[in-house]
Amino acid sequence: PDELPDAPERTPVLFLTGPTGIGKTELAVALAERLPLELISADSMQVYRGMAIGTAQPSPEQRRRAAFHLCGALDPAEHSDVQRFIGMADAAHREILARGRRPIYVGGTGMYLRALRWGLFEEGRREDGLRSRLEQEAARLGPAALHARLAKLDPPSAARINPADQVRIVRALEVHGVTGRPLSELQNQWRRPRPRFPHVLVVLTARREWLRRRIAERARAMLRAGWAGEVEDLMASGVGPDRHCFKALGYREVALHVQGRLTPEELETLIINRTSQFARRQMVWFRRERPALWLAVDQRDPASLTAQLEKLLAKLGSAPIE
Repeated sequence: PDELPDAPERTPVLFLTGPTGIGKTELAVALAERLPLELISADSMQVYRGMAIGTAQPSPEQRRRAAFHLCGALDPAEHSDVQRFIGMADAAHREILARGRRPIYVGGTGMYLRALRWGLFEEGRREDGLRSRLEQEAARLGPAALHARLAKLDPPSAARINPADQVRIVRALEVHGVTGRPLSELQNQWRRPRPRFPHVLVVLTARREWLRRRIAERARAMLRAGWAGEVEDLMASGVGPDRHCFKALGYREVALHVQGRLTPEELETLIINRTSQFARRQMVWFRRERPALWLAVDQRDPASLTAQLEKLLAKLGSAPIE
């Protein structure tokens, strides 16, 4: 894997992740108020401007309390992928170190976190023409048809990917088309990788019922805050549901509501259900990430959680990992 160039630090950097809605950003902000830290988003969709509500970008109040990087960095008409994201994150990482401060990566996009930690391998390459054709096929035939094709080309990946998960099915088929090798075979390169820089991954976890309540409360708050208006503005600017940014969780559902195809009640229920399903898929991913420290947040008050992470960073700072 590619190492982060010119990175002088030997004290491990903290990665703070967990399922959507669990409170990663607020916990990181509280930590940054106590330590010389700056936050780098590890969320694939928070990178877009004009999508602050639906992607749960840090609020103005949180931005006053801590420095954030990569939130709202790109125009929503632009395409962002993991390779571009790594380049932007590396630049922010070096800038933070140059100021004598330390980065903390915060977000829940599993593939981006993995690439930030271990580097990009052959599967990180894109072939836009092939991807476009596959997406058109999926729209015409349905993702299940492409999943059946994947099952013949790459049975391990097909077994792991939900037949309705069009994004991951298309990606797996794209990788096979570009490299001639199954995605599952290429991902074996991550079994014993060397880290790009010293780091520690902390995964926040909670009971499913507690997290679902949090997700429901946040979804309702987003809708009250004007999520529909945000989507209307995107569409009015020429950025429609066919653009990459609309793959962000909930945006295509809100677009259906804006178009009069979902009632407010239907929209709320659909977003809560799909977000809860997404959170479960995230946890499946995180369980495969090693090494990692797991921290339950539903039985601890925020102050004690912040203190625990502060102690962890102090311990890491006194014993650098080589």
